[in-house]
Amino acid sequence: QVQLVESGGGLVQSGGSLRLSCVVSVSIFDINGMGWYRQAPGKERELVAGLSRNGRTNYADSVQGRFTISRDNAKNTVYLQMNSLKPGDTAVYYCHLYYDYGAIRRDYWGQGTQVTVSS
Repeated sequence: QVQLVESGGGLVQSGGSLRLSCVVSVSIFDINGMGWYRQAPGKERELVAGLSRNGRTNYADSVQGRFTISRDNAKNTVYLQMNSLKPGDTAVYYCHLYYDYGAIRRDYWGQGTQVTVSS
């Protein structure tokens, strides 16, 4: 069973930084893709940052240049470094990963961690 456990959320002032961590219960070496999503109250869940197996990254326009996704295969951990935080970044942040076996795709989610940015 694949489990994802996020940590690092909290309350921070506008302009501050946080680093989210997502520890995965299995090796992340062969995972096809990983990412961080967020969901603010009354809004749909959205992709914040993605990281493919080959190291390619993609970011939402709203966080480009402020957020950085990275991985540590030895620690089975995915990170999201968030700088220059804004009140609009307030949301529950979820770690996500998937395996793609061609005809079958398996998606896994963490439980979420709250990030609150005060003005």
